[in-house]
Amino acid sequence: MRLNKYIAHSGVCSRRAAAELVKGGEIKVNGTTELNPSYMVEEGDNVEYKGKTLKREKNKVYLLLNKPIGYVTTLDDEKGRRTVIDLVKKKVSERVYPVGRLDLNTCGLLLLTNDGDLAHKLSHPSHEVVKVYHAVLNDEISEAELDKIRQGLTLEDGFAKVDEIEFVKNAPKNEVGLKLHMGKNRIVRRLFEHLGYHVNKLDRTYYAGLTKKDLPRGFSRFLNKEEIIRLKHLS
Repeated sequence: MRLNKYIAHSGVCSRRAAAELVKGGEIKVNGTTELNPSYMVEEGDNVEYKGKTLKREKNKVYLLLNKPIGYVTTLDDEKGRRTVIDLVKKKVSERVYPVGRLDLNTCGLLLLTNDGDLAHKLSHPSHEVVKVYHAVLNDEISEAELDKIRQGLTLEDGFAKVDEIEFVKNAPKNEVGLKLHMGKNRIVRRLFEHLGYHVNKLDRTYYAGLTKKDLPRGFSRFLNKEEIIRLKHLS
């Protein structure tokens, strides 16, 4: 198994992040720093991260969290801020990590797992995982402005387009729902900032077929077998 995949299956981080750990000299194999993410780990190899031997997790865990504001989407934080792992560490004995990211000030659905293959699949742009957000803006927005977002906007890192955008039903005109599959960093906030608006509140209400139904803010639950199967069969 390739080294970055082995690390992902050990519950440290996603395969992509694992490759960066290797390139950054954070991983040792048999006592020697290994800089090649494609190094083939063989039976008997000792893989270490931060002085601890990594073992492949045999028990796959899939946890859905309704993330509150004020938690960073990382395993640990150099600034000492609270992380999403703090919210689930008493619930799981296995090492899990978040799939993708939600900003410190963004709340809503976040998947945590130690299944490196699934995490890689859900994070890859080719699979076009659908996400839905509820955004509350600092001011009312017009239908014409929404139409500009529907047509697509050119941001500093390229063209960005949502799948759908509409006013939230029976809500003030500063509340908007967006459906999209692209994974550009801070994409929802940047779309509105491009038009001169600030997002006061951002909530991810839907992720890859999963919803917040019966999941209060700050709580998490294990996925059921049907949900896991659906995730693994996303095209």
